[in-house]
Amino acid sequence: MQIIVQVALVVAVIIVSLALMRGGSNARHLAIRRIMLVLFACLAALSIFFPELLTRVARLLGIGRGTDLVLYGLIVSFLVFMATTYQRFRHMESTLTKLSRRIALDETPPPPGNGGPLERKDGEPDRRLTPPAHGGQ
Repeated sequence: MQIIVQVALVVAVIIVSLALMRGGSNARHLAIRRIMLVLFACLAALSIFFPELLTRVARLLGIGRGTDLVLYGLIVSFLVFMATTYQRFRHMESTLTKLSRRIALDETPPPPGNGGPLERKDGEPDRRLTPPAHGGQ
């Protein structure tokens, strides 16, 4: 029976990881996360009030103690947390890159000859407004 539980846990980890890695932050994923959080809170409250129930469930699944079952659950939860955090970080990094590019384009002065703010009326660049070259002087 223990091997069945081990295989089921590994399959659950793989399925949850793949589901969280492929999906975005749409309403469906948010709803699933909230339902999982409510289920976790209910199970945690039950295990606090009735610890012998957790041990019975663990033995029924072929796991020796209730604390081992909790450990397995925490491992799965940690992997889910890692996957969602990685996904959120990747999205934030992409947004930051787009924002940086937009700011760089907005702050780039127009080239001389296009009537930009650094050009005088006679077509020559205005030396007072031109930034110094990389040499400094």
